Amino acid sequence: MRRSRAVLLAIVVLLVSSGCAGWGGSVGGGGPNSINVLMVNNQQMVDLQRLTADHFTRETGITVNFTVLPENDVRDKISQEFSSQAGQYDVATLSNFEIPIYARSGWIAPMDSFIEADPEFDQDDILAPMVTSLTGDDGQVYGQPFYGESSFLMYRRDVLEQAGITMPENPTWPQVADIAARIDGIQPGMAGICLRGQPGWGQVFAPLTTVVNTFGGTWFTQDWQAQVNAPEFTEAVTFYVDLVREHGETGAAQAGFTECLNNLIQGNAAMWYDATSAAGSLEAADSPVRGRMGYAPAPVVETDSAGWLYAWSWGIQAASERKDAAWQFVSWASGKEYEQLVGEEIGWSSVPAGKRASTYSNPDYLAESAAFAEPTRRAIESADPRDPGVQPRPALGVQFVGIPEFPDLGTQVSQQISSAIAGQTSVAEALDRGQELADDVAERYRSRESGS
Repeated sequence: MRRSRAVLLAIVVLLVSSGCAGWGGSVGGGGPNSINVLMVNNQQMVDLQRLTADHFTRETGITVNFTVLPENDVRDKISQEFSSQAGQYDVATLSNFEIPIYARSGWIAPMDSFIEADPEFDQDDILAPMVTSLTGDDGQVYGQPFYGESSFLMYRRDVLEQAGITMPENPTWPQVADIAARIDGIQPGMAGICLRGQPGWGQVFAPLTTVVNTFGGTWFTQDWQAQVNAPEFTEAVTFYVDLVREHGETGAAQAGFTECLNNLIQGNAAMWYDATSAAGSLEAADSPVRGRMGYAPAPVVETDSAGWLYAWSWGIQAASERKDAAWQFVSWASGKEYEQLVGEEIGWSSVPAGKRASTYSNPDYLAESAAFAEPTRRAIESADPRDPGVQPRPALGVQFVGIPEFPDLGTQVSQQISSAIAGQTSVAEALDRGQELADDVAERYRSRESGS
């Protein structure tokens, strides 16, 4: 979830194989046997690019012209392209945050007719929360996940054993805080827990919003009343800030996913609550903590589950004139056969998992990911993007609010939270400022719904 909407200070373009174009450049190919794909430069996407010509193009005759950009850059370019409906790109990588918003705006095409005509794709094999998060208000599917994640608690089993502690099967946040206090400093330089504190709607607020949800809080009520300084939201943020300040990592106010991952690998933290996708790095062959880790469900308070839900997914531009060819690519890239291909040619640890039930019964995949496969599957299947807390929500989303204004709102409030973690302001002051910002957003939605 490293998802900042920062102003672009530099443009970095990867020019890779298959006729890639740069930022703003012309892309190759026209006609029914060529499609243009705009995608993020994550490692799984780079693997996809390597395999496309020798497999998808050879099998279908469809040439794929890739434009590959870093995450912040690609989000801006996709927004410009799809909002203008220029039709230059047929397919783009979108997350489950953007897809319902783009569907509502008419920027991406529904996929139901393609799914019906392509039984080999096996839509029923896609994990249900993923389908829900990629479904529009009209009930149609608008995206297919390439890979997905939830969140869980990662902890050093050997460290807890050293302290005589057994991790509860379904831990609560108070229990986790108690464990963090007991193991803080148990080894030289080892913090009890690592939690993100870095500003950003996809940094500190990725885990923190799930904590807010399970403490009974919400950003907005169903009728668009802002709740950022409400008692439940305040209790959750106070708990989180106190925990990371008292038993968390050094420099927590600037720690994000990467910093916490490094802290755990280097022995500077004993626990970490974050993305399920991190487990692959923790269990990598060269990881010093491989085989020492345990994985527990996201801690809870008032809810039965608390894990987030995120997926890099494929969307087809509504203005595309090559939707049939675009679907063939989406079906291949998100299909079972592609996972098998990656496992055989690149390695099972590189399979873009987190989207299909069948992945978690594949013996080859399980042999590589036995330590974390089942906890990951359970975390994803227990996530509920329509009902992640204790009260009805006005928009889809677990760790975010599915409205266009949320990246800016979440980022601004996150800056205040990071200041509280750094001791530069109080939680109450931070949330009072956040409430003012959330009120402005809520007022706009109330006005729209009242027709005024």
